[in-house]
Amino acid sequence: MTGSATQGIKTVLHPVSDLATAKEVYTALLGVPPQFDESYYVGFEVAGQHIGLVPGGGPQGMTTPVAYWHVPDIEAKLAEVTAAGATLKEPAHDVGGGRLVATVTDRDGNVLGLLQDP
Repeated sequence: MTGSATQGIKTVLHPVSDLATAKEVYTALLGVPPQFDESYYVGFEVAGQHIGLVPGGGPQGMTTPVAYWHVPDIEAKLAEVTAAGATLKEPAHDVGGGRLVATVTDRDGNVLGLLQDP
């Protein structure tokens, strides 16, 4: 396997039905206020991780939390995991500031996120 190593799971996004209530629950859980607080996304930075709340599952239609593995080269990692049997769900795309995200599903239907920072 030639692969590029991941940098670990550093981002987890949670779909929520009530953003205001979820924000209160996660603020209490994490012990810090959100660092990003908009009507379409609330994000927390804690212990080297980013926890995001996505109202209604966002445009990607999330129905369960998605863990994002940080990678140095998202296209290379997409090629590796799809060659190994994963199915592309959402191709790599910029979500702002040069940050690229993509998702694949494994053979059991689990959604795996990939994230490349600029």
